[in-house]
Amino acid sequence: MPTPDFVLSLREKIGHDQLWLSGVTAVVVRPGAGAPDAPGPDEVLLVRRSDSGAWTPVTGIIDPGEEPAVAGAREVLEEADVVAEPVSLMWVHTIPEVVYPNGDRSLYLDLCFLFRYVSGTPFPADGENTEAAWFALDALPPLSDEMAARIRAALAGGPGARFEY
Repeated sequence: MPTPDFVLSLREKIGHDQLWLSGVTAVVVRPGAGAPDAPGPDEVLLVRRSDSGAWTPVTGIIDPGEEPAVAGAREVLEEADVVAEPVSLMWVHTIPEVVYPNGDRSLYLDLCFLFRYVSGTPFPADGENTEAAWFALDALPPLSDEMAARIRAALAGGPGARFEY
């Protein structure tokens, strides 16, 4: 579902005014394929957005009352038909205002999680994307600076989430 029902309901009341939303980025990683004694590089799940053609990790809006990690797992299943489990929250940051072609304005608080692949073969399951595929971490397609930063943050490791201050 491209736009959650609760957002559509809010838009009926506020029109195109700026809306503050919580979003989630799910950076799903699986071990690389190859021989047991010579595994390939790890791979990341990416989807190609139908609106812009850009490759991104799976992203989405957190529903009211929904746990962020649950939202990430739900979005991965809805958008790419892949089951993944959250490993850790890696980055908390805001994204500059987004102005959509219809004039809607939104600001997002993005919670970027590292997820571990469990099962499934990726394909664009819900119409928001035209492709879904695994990419070796050393052979990613062109990405925006923002999306590349989210992947780097998810893979950075460390004791806690990075946040902006």
